[in-house]
Amino acid sequence: MAKSDLESAEVAGVRLTHPGRVLFPDQGLTKLDLARYYEAVAGRLLPHLRDRPLSLVRCPSGRDGQCFYQKHLGAGFPKAIRRVRIQEKEGGTGAYGVANSLAAVVALVQMGVLEIHTWGSRRDRLERPDRMIFDLDPDEGLPWERVVEAASELRDRLRELGLVSFLKTTGGKGLHVVVPLLRRNSWDQIHDFSAAVAESFVRRRPDRYVATASKEKRAGRVFIDYLRNTRGATAVAPYSTRAKPAAPVSTPIAWDELTPGLRSDRFTVANLPARLAALAGDPWEGFDGVRQPITREMTREVGLAPAEGRARS
Repeated sequence: MAKSDLESAEVAGVRLTHPGRVLFPDQGLTKLDLARYYEAVAGRLLPHLRDRPLSLVRCPSGRDGQCFYQKHLGAGFPKAIRRVRIQEKEGGTGAYGVANSLAAVVALVQMGVLEIHTWGSRRDRLERPDRMIFDLDPDEGLPWERVVEAASELRDRLRELGLVSFLKTTGGKGLHVVVPLLRRNSWDQIHDFSAAVAESFVRRRPDRYVATASKEKRAGRVFIDYLRNTRGATAVAPYSTRAKPAAPVSTPIAWDELTPGLRSDRFTVANLPARLAALAGDPWEGFDGVRQPITREMTREVGLAPAEGRARS
């Protein structure tokens, strides 16, 4: 029986209804195909999801249908998806999902989730982020070489400050530079620090960089988006698909893989498993072992005043 004829299928103990439903029409990629992709990469994906509140992009009828962004769990969410209640800035609390198992991820696929986005902190210490992210987002038509240069310059600047960083494609048009952190600094401290780093690039090269989301000011420039480092903001998870043509995947890469020939949407559901099988090691080798705080010395270096309480050494 063809996949399109199946009424249901099971992956990781989760029943998929309409497993032959096409989610990415250009590739004929079905719900069952997507579940099996996540099954294949679960060992790499799950550590990046563990205990992190989620925001989701759901496309129940597939990428070409109506998609919507969802951060709160509603009625009927599968039990495999854990719940965490979070204090909202508007008041009250909201129920967020946490996917700590392959069964939870497959349950998300069953619900038509095509993008998995995570908080930069974990449920046991929500107010202490453990990663800082810079989203390098080029203006339309900007040569890819400019994004490569931006990432390399940012890595070098972070290294000067004493911070180790890692790189991944977004699956869209840019790159994420990810900095693992010791869970010591507050959201406000991480936000202020990342803003200062981004703005220093703008002061040095205003013709190349911008640190504001204004489309008018972004013309011909790379937007260094530091706003992911705000409480409640999320970033696409490593190894998550994107709801875009060709089923691209946000993919960790080694710094020496960053070349003008690379594109942010190069890795897809179709080719990523083969890439992973061919790799001699993890492109993010050592990521989990990096524990680094934002220190007083670092805040001084980027022009912030530690006396204002933005960071602790």
